[in-house]
Amino acid sequence: MTDPDRIGTTVLGYPRIGPDRELKRAVEGYWAGRIDEAELHQTARTLRTDTWRELRAAGLDTVPSNTFSYYDQVLDTAVLFGALPERFTRLGLSGIDTYFAAARGVQDAPALEMTKWFDTNYHYLVPELGPGTAFTVAGSKPLDEYREARALGIETRPVLVGPATFLLLSKAADDAPAGFRPLDLLDSLVAAYVELLGTLHDEGVRWVQLDEPAFAADRTPAELDALARAYQVLGAVGKRPKLLVAGYFGELGDALGVLARAPIDALAVDLVTHPSTVDAVAREGALRDKEVLAGVVDGRNIWRVDADTALARAATLLGTAAQVGVTTSCSLLHVPYDVDREAGIDARVRGWLAFARQKLDEVVLIGRALAQGTDTVETELARARAAVADRAGAHDLRDTRVRARLDALRPEHTRRAPYAERAAAQRATLKLPDLPSTTIGSFPQTGQVRKVRAAFRAGRIDEANYRASMHAEIEKVVRLQEELGLDVLVHGEPERNDMVQYFAEQLDGFAATEHGWVQSYGSRCVRPPILYGDVSRPKPMTVDWVSYAQSLTARPVKGMLTGPVTILAWSFVRDDQPLADTARQVALAIRDEVHDLESAGIRIIQVDEPALRELLPLRAREHQDYFAWAVDSFRLATSGVSNSTQIHTHMCYSEFGDILPAIEAIDADVTSIEAARSRMEVLGDLGDAGFSRGVGPGVYDIHSPRVPSVDEVSSLLRTALDAVPLERVWVNPDCGLKTRGYPEVEPALRNIVTAAKRVRAEHSA
Repeated sequence: MTDPDRIGTTVLGYPRIGPDRELKRAVEGYWAGRIDEAELHQTARTLRTDTWRELRAAGLDTVPSNTFSYYDQVLDTAVLFGALPERFTRLGLSGIDTYFAAARGVQDAPALEMTKWFDTNYHYLVPELGPGTAFTVAGSKPLDEYREARALGIETRPVLVGPATFLLLSKAADDAPAGFRPLDLLDSLVAAYVELLGTLHDEGVRWVQLDEPAFAADRTPAELDALARAYQVLGAVGKRPKLLVAGYFGELGDALGVLARAPIDALAVDLVTHPSTVDAVAREGALRDKEVLAGVVDGRNIWRVDADTALARAATLLGTAAQVGVTTSCSLLHVPYDVDREAGIDARVRGWLAFARQKLDEVVLIGRALAQGTDTVETELARARAAVADRAGAHDLRDTRVRARLDALRPEHTRRAPYAERAAAQRATLKLPDLPSTTIGSFPQTGQVRKVRAAFRAGRIDEANYRASMHAEIEKVVRLQEELGLDVLVHGEPERNDMVQYFAEQLDGFAATEHGWVQSYGSRCVRPPILYGDVSRPKPMTVDWVSYAQSLTARPVKGMLTGPVTILAWSFVRDDQPLADTARQVALAIRDEVHDLESAGIRIIQVDEPALRELLPLRAREHQDYFAWAVDSFRLATSGVSNSTQIHTHMCYSEFGDILPAIEAIDADVTSIEAARSRMEVLGDLGDAGFSRGVGPGVYDIHSPRVPSVDEVSSLLRTALDAVPLERVWVNPDCGLKTRGYPEVEPALRNIVTAAKRVRAEHSA
């Protein structure tokens, strides 16, 4: 770092799972007892070392630290400040095992609730706080990692979740008194931050980054006042490092003025999500004594930066701040590591892409152009311009047939008969009992299943052998469900690598990566496909597999599809046309699949939309437009079937209260939702909103190794029936079972079926 008083060019965070998911394998190996704690920590140290060296070698002026996590940065913050619920701390476990117990749960201590990190596909663990929560500096992780980097000769900037955001993301503990809000604990938490800042200052830390993304969303005057109070105190600390506050995922709105007037030293702003933010920042006179970091390189998508536009946005801020640096719009946690490893992607498409490693170069390029002039980097700028121009001129990305089909659609193409008519027809056709039991779709994917898929992909076995292996797995899953007594079966999805990637690999307009892993939560990683052109379905994608399962049983088998909103949310999506247009193209492809499933005799079709809440804009003024196209795309995908064909959808790990209008408007016959960790809280919201269709509140938290007892599931079902009539309640896990093992799944499902029968009998009596 050439000037310790400046941040200059930097990134707000970096991927932490390892280019080949080294952290995932180490963590899961530790959970399974294959490696010990020392080996787990050594893997983590290696990953941190590699990251810091890579960031320094790229030419950044400053390097962040404390961006590593074994599971989640919000959980790390709760541990750091001694804010874990007693049910975990009293277990008598080691520090790392207590940490993982809070993340995953153990038999006698359910895990912390998990939900989406703003409008991303990352999930964080929700702290539980009460009036008795006593914040202290109970851990040393930021200090330890700073020392670790310094021992390598690398000066770093520790990164922490900011105090206001931490409290706004927390929930009141179940035993907290009515009216308590986590934000009531602000003064206590800020005092702990003051202590930590003093410790870091004494260690020689020059800068600390405090992330406050909660203020990219609508906030009340009281919440804005809390932000102001927090940074008035933190900024006034006599012994502290310089403070960088990072606001990202959108415009800061009124919080911009609050932070501009606060006694902090630097502010990072997202100039990608809402480009007009640059004008608001330029007008903010109170920033003249601060460094402003212009977030002009997209931290959430993978298209190469338009360097001229990014440079112009950053240059607009010159003169409005003491210094202007260049950074990413948010942490690079949300993109894969390195596009140069993707040999399987068409070379032309690959030239349009920038993963985390390439984004480092983009930040450095724009930073140098801003500080030294464009003449000093003219060759690099020319290459960047050529890539952007090549993509803009790729007219073959437009499919006239797809666009003509969409132009021909009319409002009646997204309508179905009234729910009451459909429900009567479905009861007559399906003849299901009260409280019908089912699962969400996937069953555990064993090592053998994955080996067969890998062998087929590599050409080591032919299609006939592959299909025979998959048929054998499907039959095993069907027979197991019959033996367990489930009422509606699934085929288990052994052929699917991921609920979005599987479809993307069969749709035109998508490219799939080989190494493009991104953390979703904990050790769970996904490879988001790249949606680069117009979307269409060349042939059926699921019909053969589901039809085979249905041929094995007299019980109904659900067809399993992923909805258009979720396919968009969990892909890297083209940014050269409105998202609504892209959603309609995907919906048309799913619609074709729905109709083919119905024609094959499948009478229950589930179109999952777990990301419906995820894409909801953070500002309320944008909600109506989003709901309009999101609902329209789902209804386009699921309409046109007969009244007797039952349409299900599934949503998980979201704050459902924000999307209740959309849950009602999509008009699915049955909606299954996460509810186990939150103890059925969502059902009260649904009842208050007048939701009148079938609902399957989850009774088994599949993200935890716990096996729920019959009594526990029965209690959850009775709670559900207090809010929803018997004839509309389904019984199911929170989510798919893909990540669990059969030793957990079989007893859990057996208990679910037993509980459903028990509560059904209670009501019959």
